[in-house]
Amino acid sequence: MIEPVDPPSLPESSARYTHGTLVTGAERLVFVSGQPPWGGDLPEDFDSQCRIAWGNVLAVLGEAGLGVENLVKVTVFLGSREHRAANSRIRAEILGDHRPALTVIICDIYAEEWLLEIEAIAAA
Repeated sequence: MIEPVDPPSLPESSARYTHGTLVTGAERLVFVSGQPPWGGDLPEDFDSQCRIAWGNVLAVLGEAGLGVENLVKVTVFLGSREHRAANSRIRAEILGDHRPALTVIICDIYAEEWLLEIEAIAAA
């Protein structure tokens, strides 16, 4: 079972995430390595790169027989603060009502042409 952990002593989240995720009875854990927007031609715009990176995360989950609903922790590395709003919007589209624990880090990305990278942990 995967359930959110949101203590009343912490501020209510302003985005689609939970402060913590409790996993009980899991038989499998999947650790998804950082997925950049690789796999074919690399578009220059953030929205396209973000969708490709999420597609790569979902491909790893799918190969393990899991889906978005199994995500317990997501870390997004952004190359620029200017992409925060687009990142939140696309993440909400991908995750729907599912709210895993979340961290967003603004940093220098491994390859200069990548605008983001996403890593995740899933449980079933």
